[in-house]
Amino acid sequence: MNRKRKVLLAVLGLVAVIVVLAGVKANQIRALMKAGTEMPVPSETISAADVRQETWESVMPAVGSVTAVQGVELRAELSGTVRHINFDSGGLAQKGQLLVQLDTTMEEAQLRATKAQAELARQNLARAVDLRAQGVISQSDFDASQAAGNQTIGQVDTIEATIAKKTIRAPFTGRLGIRSVNLGQFVHDGDPIVSLYSLDPVYVDFTLPEQQLGLVQRAMAVRVTADGAAGKTFEGKVTALNPDVDAATRNVKVQATVANPSHELRPGMFARVTLVLPETQDLLVIPATAVLHAPYGDSVFVVSDVKDEKSGKTVKQVQMTTVRLGEARGDLVAVTQGLAAGQTIATSGVFKLRNGSRVAIDNSLAPNAQSEPRPPNS
Repeated sequence: MNRKRKVLLAVLGLVAVIVVLAGVKANQIRALMKAGTEMPVPSETISAADVRQETWESVMPAVGSVTAVQGVELRAELSGTVRHINFDSGGLAQKGQLLVQLDTTMEEAQLRATKAQAELARQNLARAVDLRAQGVISQSDFDASQAAGNQTIGQVDTIEATIAKKTIRAPFTGRLGIRSVNLGQFVHDGDPIVSLYSLDPVYVDFTLPEQQLGLVQRAMAVRVTADGAAGKTFEGKVTALNPDVDAATRNVKVQATVANPSHELRPGMFARVTLVLPETQDLLVIPATAVLHAPYGDSVFVVSDVKDEKSGKTVKQVQMTTVRLGEARGDLVAVTQGLAAGQTIATSGVFKLRNGSRVAIDNSLAPNAQSEPRPPNS
């Protein structure tokens, strides 16, 4: 009997301990729940920017290539041996500058002999004029003397022309390429000597769709950039339009003349062309990083000040707003519908936000969004 009583007392004691522990745990849970309800909602740290109004130029982008206003590969017109080279590869040449002299010793000797014959023919003709005036010689003898004089003059001109063809000069001012001949080399007529290109200004040829043909006019401003001249923009004007439209592509070829004083644009370069239209646009713009793209539409988070019901303090809260976007330039994108100037929107950290999220704005590391960004390390 005593044994059963002991067991019963032990069971009752264990139950009492469990009840006490359950009560303690229940009090702890109630305290935690109360603390959770009273704890303020943590804020998400974001960067933000104001919706601002900007005036953008109306432009048409295009791609094209750089060509030289004047460019030629100089070639030998006659065969001969290279006796003198008067230029360095890649150097500048002035119009009329002697570049290559072929051997002309034989022609120069023939020229001296022919000039002597021409002088004798001139003197004979002068005497024939006097004799003909006196009636001493016949008209046929006079004509023969005159023909002999003209013939020797023609022979002199022919030899001088041959020497000129073997004296290769720059036909215009420009930059030379890499020479293709060496001293003492025998060249045949048609062999390449060196290329020569005029690099200031240069042409930039590009194409536009036929639908935009009515917007293009001569003297319209263009801006050109190229990978080979990173960070620089070259100014120019439209100087020519093809009169026909390509039947295969329905594009029209346009040519712009662009100043290139530093010779950084070279023929054959790929060029990005911006054709500047006379009209301007007043637009609302925001950083492109603020936009959440989704199949149902684009949206942004608008930041506003609201009053906390529990603490009575003013806090910042976001609300998702659907927007309609327009043209994008650089870091910015135009908004045609959904926002107003002066509103504040979240520009980074938007993927962790939802409607009603509280936020804290920190713009210490936020980049400056620009329509024409120029990174220092580009």
